[in-house]
Amino acid sequence: MFERFTQAAREVVVHAQEEARDLRHGYIGTEHLLLALLREPSSVAMRALDRLGIERDAVRSDVVRLVGEGPPNRLGERDAEVLRSIGIDLDEVRRRLEEAFGPGALERRDRVRHGWRRRKRCESIADDIPFTGHIPFTPRAKKVLELSLREARQLGHGYIGTEHILLGLVREREGMAARILAQRGASDQRVRNVVIDELARGGGLPGRSA
Repeated sequence: MFERFTQAAREVVVHAQEEARDLRHGYIGTEHLLLALLREPSSVAMRALDRLGIERDAVRSDVVRLVGEGPPNRLGERDAEVLRSIGIDLDEVRRRLEEAFGPGALERRDRVRHGWRRRKRCESIADDIPFTGHIPFTPRAKKVLELSLREARQLGHGYIGTEHILLGLVREREGMAARILAQRGASDQRVRNVVIDELARGGGLPGRSA
């Protein structure tokens, strides 16, 4: 199913992982998907959010206020100094790990605790998304991705773009992202109206968009 995602929508999934990691959260939630949508400047979703007055810095502040940030990495500067004193360069270790396993490999504790796990058969769009650093999607975030597929189908689109992810976020209604949007005056129906208008402006009903 992931092959139906536009390039911009795929970037949203990657950015959501980065947002979760930056906030030191051990999960990818609806709030991280919303923050990721706000990083795609030329996308339909970003244009709609801009018209709705939704700004990334404000949303990030809301997330920190409502959820908080995770604990700092266990290995701080003092630990690094101790390791350097016995000939271990933590930065070099981190660089080599990230070369081999991708960004943030040193912080992926589940690899140490559980080892490598074989993928089971895909049961949802989220399960179908390629390796994302072992940061799991929450059930609500998975539901948003499922709803994005439904939104695309209802609009007669053969792809899943950023606009469908945004519509999935508000259609889900109870996640952190939907709550933040509603508190900022972007109700489900208002978001839907603006997205539809943006698609109409760009000839995206039906068609190919971002």
